[in-house]
Amino acid sequence: MAASDFEVLDERFARLPSMNATVRKLFGDCDWAEGPAYFPAGRYLVWSDVPNDRMLRYDEVSGAVGVFRQPSGNANGNSVDRQGRLVTCEHLTRRVTRTEHDGTLTVLADSYRGKRLNSPNDVVVKSDGSIWFTDPTYGIDSDYEGNRAESEIGASHVYRIDPHSGEVAVVCDDFVKPNGLAFSPDESLLYVVDTGRTHGADNPAHMRVFEVGPEGRLSNGRVFADCTSGLFDGFRLDTDGRIWSSAADGVHVYDPDGTLIGKVLIPEVVANVCFGGPRRERLFICATTSLYSVRLLVNGAKTF
Repeated sequence: MAASDFEVLDERFARLPSMNATVRKLFGDCDWAEGPAYFPAGRYLVWSDVPNDRMLRYDEVSGAVGVFRQPSGNANGNSVDRQGRLVTCEHLTRRVTRTEHDGTLTVLADSYRGKRLNSPNDVVVKSDGSIWFTDPTYGIDSDYEGNRAESEIGASHVYRIDPHSGEVAVVCDDFVKPNGLAFSPDESLLYVVDTGRTHGADNPAHMRVFEVGPEGRLSNGRVFADCTSGLFDGFRLDTDGRIWSSAADGVHVYDPDGTLIGKVLIPEVVANVCFGGPRRERLFICATTSLYSVRLLVNGAKTF
Protein backbone atom coordinates (compact mmCIF):
# COMPACT_ATOMS: atom_id res chain seq x y z
CA MET A 1 0.00 0.00 0.00
CA ALA A 2 1.56 3.30 -1.10
CA ALA A 3 1.60 5.42 2.04
CA SER A 4 1.24 8.62 0.02
CA ASP A 5 -2.07 7.41 -1.44
CA PHE A 6 -3.84 6.50 1.81
CA GLU A 7 -4.40 7.85 5.30
CA VAL A 8 -5.22 5.25 7.94
CA LEU A 9 -7.28 6.74 10.77
CA ASP A 10 -8.51 3.46 12.25
CA GLU A 11 -7.08 -0.06 12.02
CA ARG A 12 -10.32 -1.16 10.33
CA PHE A 13 -9.20 0.72 7.21
CA ALA A 14 -5.70 -0.75 7.01
CA ARG A 15 -6.90 -4.05 5.55
CA LEU A 16 -9.10 -2.53 2.80
CA PRO A 17 -6.45 -1.57 0.22
CA SER A 18 -4.01 -4.29 -0.84
CA MET A 19 -0.37 -4.07 0.19
CA ASN A 20 0.67 -2.89 -3.29
CA ALA A 21 -2.36 -0.69 -4.02
CA THR A 22 -1.70 2.66 -5.67
CA VAL A 23 -3.98 5.35 -7.06
CA ARG A 24 -3.76 5.53 -10.85
CA LYS A 25 -4.70 8.54 -12.96
CA LEU A 26 -6.58 7.32 -16.04
CA PHE A 27 -7.57 10.60 -17.75
CA GLY A 28 -7.06 14.29 -17.08
CA ASP A 29 -8.82 16.62 -19.51
CA CYS A 30 -12.13 17.51 -17.83
CA ASP A 31 -13.45 20.72 -16.29
CA TRP A 32 -15.68 19.01 -13.71
CA ALA A 33 -15.68 15.20 -13.77
CA GLU A 34 -18.80 13.67 -12.24
CA GLY A 35 -21.22 10.75 -12.17
CA PRO A 36 -19.21 7.57 -12.94
CA ALA A 37 -21.26 4.50 -13.89
CA TYR A 38 -19.76 1.11 -14.72
CA PHE A 39 -21.11 -1.38 -17.27
CA PRO A 40 -19.80 -4.88 -16.47
CA ALA A 41 -20.96 -6.51 -19.69
CA GLY A 42 -18.76 -4.21 -21.76
CA ARG A 43 -16.14 -3.53 -19.08
CA TYR A 44 -16.39 0.21 -19.58
CA LEU A 45 -17.13 3.28 -17.50
CA VAL A 46 -19.22 6.29 -18.48
CA TRP A 47 -18.86 9.60 -16.69
CA SER A 48 -19.85 13.25 -17.12
CA ASP A 49 -17.74 16.31 -17.84
CA VAL A 50 -20.48 18.71 -16.80
CA PRO A 51 -19.37 22.19 -18.01
CA ASN A 52 -18.09 20.78 -21.31
CA ASP A 53 -21.53 19.29 -22.02
CA ARG A 54 -20.19 15.84 -22.75
CA MET A 55 -20.07 12.31 -21.39
CA LEU A 56 -16.89 10.26 -21.70
CA ARG A 57 -16.24 6.53 -21.91
CA TYR A 58 -13.27 4.65 -20.45
CA ASP A 59 -12.55 1.17 -21.84
CA GLU A 60 -11.19 -0.94 -18.98
CA VAL A 61 -9.55 -3.46 -21.30
CA SER A 62 -7.68 -1.10 -23.65
CA GLY A 63 -7.48 2.00 -21.43
CA ALA A 64 -8.85 4.12 -24.28
CA VAL A 65 -11.02 7.16 -23.56
CA GLY A 66 -13.50 8.62 -26.02
CA VAL A 67 -16.64 10.72 -26.16
CA PHE A 68 -19.75 8.76 -25.26
CA ARG A 69 -22.25 11.56 -25.94
CA GLN A 70 -21.98 15.24 -26.81
CA PRO A 71 -24.01 17.35 -26.26
CA SER A 72 -25.16 15.66 -23.09
CA GLY A 73 -27.56 18.23 -21.65
CA ASN A 74 -24.83 19.10 -19.12
CA ALA A 75 -25.23 15.62 -17.68
CA ASN A 76 -24.17 15.13 -14.07
CA GLY A 77 -25.04 12.01 -12.04
CA ASN A 78 -25.40 8.60 -13.69
CA SER A 79 -26.48 5.12 -12.66
CA VAL A 80 -27.31 1.77 -14.25
CA ASP A 81 -30.69 0.07 -13.96
CA ARG A 82 -31.49 -3.64 -13.64
CA GLN A 83 -31.68 -3.99 -17.43
CA GLY A 84 -28.22 -2.51 -17.92
CA ARG A 85 -29.48 0.85 -19.17
CA LEU A 86 -27.89 4.19 -18.33
CA VAL A 87 -29.95 6.56 -16.16
CA THR A 88 -28.75 10.17 -16.25
CA CYS A 89 -29.43 13.48 -14.52
CA GLU A 90 -29.26 16.37 -17.00
CA HIS A 91 -28.77 19.94 -15.75
CA LEU A 92 -29.41 21.83 -18.97
CA THR A 93 -32.65 20.05 -19.84
CA ARG A 94 -33.66 19.77 -16.15
CA ARG A 95 -34.66 16.14 -16.46
CA VAL A 96 -33.82 12.51 -15.71
CA THR A 97 -33.39 10.31 -18.78
CA ARG A 98 -32.73 6.68 -19.61
CA THR A 99 -30.54 5.62 -22.51
CA GLU A 100 -32.16 2.59 -24.15
CA HIS A 101 -30.14 -0.26 -25.61
CA ASP A 102 -30.57 1.20 -29.10
CA GLY A 103 -29.21 4.58 -27.97
CA THR A 104 -32.50 6.47 -27.88
CA LEU A 105 -33.40 8.58 -24.85
CA THR A 106 -36.51 8.16 -22.71
CA VAL A 107 -37.50 11.04 -20.42
CA LEU A 108 -38.30 9.65 -16.97
CA ALA A 109 -38.92 12.92 -15.13
CA ASP A 110 -38.79 16.61 -16.01
CA SER A 111 -41.43 18.16 -13.77
CA TYR A 112 -43.28 17.85 -10.48
CA ARG A 113 -46.94 18.84 -10.29
CA GLY A 114 -46.67 20.84 -13.50
CA LYS A 115 -43.51 22.74 -12.52
CA ARG A 116 -40.11 22.14 -14.07
CA LEU A 117 -37.50 20.42 -11.96
CA ASN A 118 -34.50 22.50 -10.87
CA SER A 119 -31.55 20.50 -12.19
CA PRO A 120 -31.46 16.80 -11.26
CA ASN A 121 -28.06 16.05 -9.78
CA ASP A 122 -27.55 12.45 -8.69
CA VAL A 123 -29.53 9.25 -9.13
CA VAL A 124 -29.71 5.66 -7.89
CA VAL A 125 -31.91 2.75 -8.93
CA LYS A 126 -33.44 0.47 -6.29
CA SER A 127 -33.87 -3.27 -6.88
CA ASP A 128 -37.66 -2.84 -7.27
CA GLY A 129 -37.02 -0.63 -10.30
CA SER A 130 -37.84 2.65 -8.57
CA ILE A 131 -35.52 5.54 -9.41
CA TRP A 132 -34.45 7.98 -6.71
CA PHE A 133 -32.84 11.34 -7.51
CA THR A 134 -31.90 14.65 -5.94
CA ASP A 135 -32.83 18.04 -7.40
CA PRO A 136 -30.76 20.97 -6.10
CA THR A 137 -30.36 24.20 -8.08
CA TYR A 138 -26.73 23.97 -9.21
CA GLY A 139 -27.64 23.73 -12.89
CA ILE A 140 -29.80 26.86 -12.77
CA ASP A 141 -27.70 28.93 -10.35
CA SER A 142 -25.45 30.02 -13.23
CA ASP A 143 -24.61 29.25 -16.84
CA TYR A 144 -21.57 27.16 -15.85
CA GLU A 145 -23.37 23.79 -15.56
CA GLY A 146 -26.62 24.61 -17.36
CA ASN A 147 -28.72 27.74 -17.87
CA ARG A 148 -29.35 30.36 -15.21
CA ALA A 149 -33.03 30.38 -14.25
CA GLU A 150 -35.38 30.77 -11.33
CA SER A 151 -36.59 27.67 -9.54
CA GLU A 152 -40.21 26.97 -10.43
CA ILE A 153 -40.64 24.60 -7.49
CA GLY A 154 -38.97 27.00 -5.07
CA ALA A 155 -37.16 24.31 -3.08
CA SER A 156 -34.75 21.39 -3.49
CA HIS A 157 -36.13 17.91 -2.80
CA VAL A 158 -35.36 14.20 -3.00
CA TYR A 159 -37.70 12.38 -5.42
CA ARG A 160 -38.76 8.84 -6.26
CA ILE A 161 -40.04 7.67 -9.64
CA ASP A 162 -42.52 4.83 -9.23
CA PRO A 163 -41.44 1.77 -11.25
CA HIS A 164 -44.98 0.96 -12.40
CA SER A 165 -46.82 4.26 -12.87
CA GLY A 166 -43.85 6.54 -13.50
CA GLU A 167 -45.27 8.98 -10.96
CA VAL A 168 -42.75 11.41 -9.49
CA ALA A 169 -43.14 11.87 -5.73
CA VAL A 170 -41.24 13.83 -3.08
CA VAL A 171 -39.75 11.50 -0.48
CA CYS A 172 -37.91 14.16 1.53
CA ASP A 173 -38.48 17.92 1.51
CA ASP A 174 -36.28 19.30 4.31
CA PHE A 175 -32.91 19.48 2.55
CA VAL A 176 -31.18 22.73 1.61
CA LYS A 177 -29.29 21.23 -1.37
CA PRO A 178 -29.67 17.43 -1.60
CA ASN A 179 -26.83 15.90 -3.56
CA GLY A 180 -25.34 12.39 -3.61
CA LEU A 181 -27.46 9.44 -2.49
CA ALA A 182 -27.14 5.66 -2.16
CA PHE A 183 -28.81 2.69 -0.46
CA SER A 184 -27.25 0.34 2.05
CA PRO A 185 -26.54 -3.13 0.62
CA ASP A 186 -29.87 -4.52 1.91
CA GLU A 187 -31.70 -1.32 0.87
CA SER A 188 -33.08 -0.83 4.38
CA LEU A 189 -31.27 2.52 4.65
CA LEU A 190 -30.96 5.51 2.33
CA TYR A 191 -28.02 7.89 2.73
CA VAL A 192 -28.33 11.41 1.29
CA VAL A 193 -25.79 14.26 1.26
CA ASP A 194 -26.78 17.88 1.91
CA THR A 195 -24.36 20.39 0.36
CA GLY A 196 -26.32 23.41 1.54
CA ARG A 197 -23.06 24.98 2.73
CA THR A 198 -22.53 26.15 -0.87
CA HIS A 199 -25.42 28.56 -0.31
CA GLY A 200 -24.64 29.79 3.19
CA ALA A 201 -22.00 29.32 5.86
CA ASP A 202 -24.56 28.14 8.40
CA ASN A 203 -26.10 25.54 6.08
CA PRO A 204 -25.39 21.79 6.27
CA ALA A 205 -22.29 20.01 5.01
CA HIS A 206 -23.26 16.55 6.10
CA MET A 207 -24.68 13.16 5.18
CA ARG A 208 -28.02 11.98 6.56
CA VAL A 209 -29.43 8.46 6.79
CA PHE A 210 -33.06 7.30 6.70
CA GLU A 211 -34.88 4.04 7.25
CA VAL A 212 -36.67 2.93 4.08
CA GLY A 213 -40.21 1.61 4.38
CA PRO A 214 -42.78 0.27 1.91
CA GLU A 215 -43.38 2.28 -1.26
CA GLY A 216 -40.47 4.56 -0.55
CA ARG A 217 -41.54 5.99 2.78
CA LEU A 218 -38.60 7.35 4.75
CA SER A 219 -38.41 7.63 8.53
CA ASN A 220 -36.05 8.25 11.43
CA GLY A 221 -33.81 10.64 9.50
CA ARG A 222 -30.63 11.61 11.30
CA VAL A 223 -27.18 13.01 10.60
CA PHE A 224 -24.75 10.19 9.84
CA ALA A 225 -21.56 12.25 9.45
CA ASP A 226 -20.30 15.80 8.99
CA CYS A 227 -17.70 16.33 6.30
CA THR A 228 -14.26 17.16 7.74
CA SER A 229 -12.78 18.46 4.49
CA GLY A 230 -14.90 20.54 2.15
CA LEU A 231 -18.15 18.88 1.18
CA PHE A 232 -19.42 15.38 0.60
CA ASP A 233 -20.83 14.93 -2.90
CA GLY A 234 -21.32 11.53 -4.57
CA PHE A 235 -20.60 8.24 -2.81
CA ARG A 236 -21.13 4.48 -2.90
CA LEU A 237 -21.14 1.62 -0.38
CA ASP A 238 -19.25 -1.64 -0.29
CA THR A 239 -20.79 -5.03 0.53
CA ASP A 240 -20.05 -4.58 4.24
CA GLY A 241 -21.91 -1.28 4.37
CA ARG A 242 -18.91 1.04 4.49
CA ILE A 243 -19.40 4.41 2.79
CA TRP A 244 -16.80 5.59 0.25
CA SER A 245 -17.54 9.29 -0.17
CA SER A 246 -16.10 12.19 -2.09
CA ALA A 247 -14.50 15.08 -0.18
CA ALA A 248 -12.08 17.94 -0.79
CA ASP A 249 -8.93 15.92 -0.07
CA GLY A 250 -9.91 12.55 -1.49
CA VAL A 251 -12.30 9.71 -0.73
CA HIS A 252 -13.42 9.46 2.91
CA VAL A 253 -14.27 5.97 4.13
CA TYR A 254 -16.80 5.54 6.93
CA ASP A 255 -17.61 2.45 8.93
CA PRO A 256 -21.37 1.76 9.20
CA ASP A 257 -21.17 3.02 12.80
CA GLY A 258 -20.28 6.50 11.49
CA THR A 259 -16.54 6.43 12.23
CA LEU A 260 -14.21 7.97 9.65
CA ILE A 261 -11.67 5.16 9.37
CA GLY A 262 -9.47 6.26 6.48
CA LYS A 263 -8.97 8.21 3.29
CA VAL A 264 -7.89 7.56 -0.28
CA LEU A 265 -5.85 10.70 -0.94
CA ILE A 266 -6.41 12.44 -4.27
CA PRO A 267 -4.65 15.67 -5.38
CA GLU A 268 -7.92 17.21 -6.61
CA VAL A 269 -11.36 17.81 -5.11
CA VAL A 270 -13.35 14.59 -5.53
CA ALA A 271 -16.91 14.78 -6.88
CA ASN A 272 -18.09 11.18 -7.14
CA VAL A 273 -17.08 7.52 -7.12
CA CYS A 274 -18.34 4.11 -8.18
CA PHE A 275 -17.18 0.51 -7.96
CA GLY A 276 -16.31 -1.35 -11.13
CA GLY A 277 -14.22 -4.16 -12.49
CA PRO A 278 -15.35 -7.77 -12.99
CA ARG A 279 -16.01 -8.23 -9.25
CA ARG A 280 -16.62 -4.58 -8.32
CA GLU A 281 -13.21 -4.53 -6.63
CA ARG A 282 -11.98 -1.39 -8.39
CA LEU A 283 -12.95 2.08 -7.17
CA PHE A 284 -13.28 4.69 -9.91
CA ILE A 285 -12.93 8.29 -8.74
CA CYS A 286 -14.08 11.44 -10.56
CA ALA A 287 -12.04 14.38 -9.25
CA THR A 288 -12.34 17.84 -10.83
CA THR A 289 -10.27 17.47 -14.03
CA SER A 290 -9.47 13.77 -13.83
CA LEU A 291 -10.54 10.15 -13.59
CA TYR A 292 -8.62 7.94 -11.14
CA SER A 293 -8.89 4.36 -9.95
CA VAL A 294 -7.58 2.13 -7.17
CA ARG A 295 -7.91 -1.59 -6.62
CA LEU A 296 -9.22 -2.73 -3.25
CA LEU A 297 -9.64 -5.86 -1.16
CA VAL A 298 -13.34 -5.15 -0.77
CA ASN A 299 -16.20 -5.29 -3.26
CA GLY A 300 -18.74 -2.64 -4.06
CA ALA A 301 -22.39 -3.27 -3.24
CA LYS A 302 -24.69 -3.68 -6.21
CA THR A 303 -26.31 -0.35 -7.00
CA PHE A 304 -29.37 -1.79 -8.73
